[in-house]
Amino acid sequence: MKEFPEVSPHGTWEEEAMDAYSRTVIAVAEAVGPHVAAIELRGPGRNGTVRLGAGSAVVFTEDGYMLTNAHVVAGATGGWAAFSDGTGTDIEIRGADPLSDLAVIRGLSHLQTPARLGDAEDLRVGQLVIAVGNPLGLAGSVTAGVVSGLGRSLPSAVGRTRRVIEDVIQTDAALNPGNSGGALADARGRVVGINTAVAGAGLGLAVPINATTRKIIAALMADGRVRRAYLGLVSSPMPLNETLAVRLGQREGLRIVDVMAGSPAEMAGLKPGDMVLTVGRRQVSSAESLQKRLFADAIGVPLPVTVLRNGAMVDVITVPVEMAE
Repeated sequence: MKEFPEVSPHGTWEEEAMDAYSRTVIAVAEAVGPHVAAIELRGPGRNGTVRLGAGSAVVFTEDGYMLTNAHVVAGATGGWAAFSDGTGTDIEIRGADPLSDLAVIRGLSHLQTPARLGDAEDLRVGQLVIAVGNPLGLAGSVTAGVVSGLGRSLPSAVGRTRRVIEDVIQTDAALNPGNSGGALADARGRVVGINTAVAGAGLGLAVPINATTRKIIAALMADGRVRRAYLGLVSSPMPLNETLAVRLGQREGLRIVDVMAGSPAEMAGLKPGDMVLTVGRRQVSSAESLQKRLFADAIGVPLPVTVLRNGAMVDVITVPVEMAE
């Protein structure tokens, strides 16, 4: 059994541990904070241009590109970004992808240095993370917590269209509405996620920075949009039992939590409770591994899906449609 240091009557060990924790949070806040902007969005209204809302954004390139959430910039044509050093810039909306809830905007004048991007694939449940954003207009606000879940799905709605944001990071770092678009950083000051939503008391969600989202970001920078295939599943990773794992050579699958009404998944006969094992004859064990099969080349093309249902393997053919703007 692992032994912990003896605790003195004066609480020296706790004080030292808290000091180390505080030093880490302070260092990350100082490293990441200058690259996080408070943004205010403008768009057309009845009497001309009006204020639409506010949020946060993270500078990630030397020439002023910033990451934020698609829902933050929805309906906006431009806006203003303010940094903690008192500088600011007009911004333009380069593009948004509602399926990932990511958007790219660009500063038009003053250019801040970029934050370091990390890789959310390296995260582990229980790992320390720090959220830096602009909650309720308080620029430079910092909260800390741990990763409490990985590979989550977040149902969302834009107008009458229901969507599913896949593969989000769940954390207990306190998030407020203005945190949307802000940075979720690891203990080394690398941005591993973009804060997206408050999931309930004590729970926040962030879009991960990984190989799939980097591909999305590149498409938004180049074309202003991402053509995506859509199945309409809400899923969560789940381990397979040992016998099945050995037989299939696969440790995890994706358990379907919900199926969107009228979606290709529903029309193919997929149901909540099904365990998705393969898509396109390739194993899937995370939302990201599913997303990799659902870019533009999958639109309108028959896509075989194998699921485990009531102990039996079931094959269905889905036909993904293009994700609506």
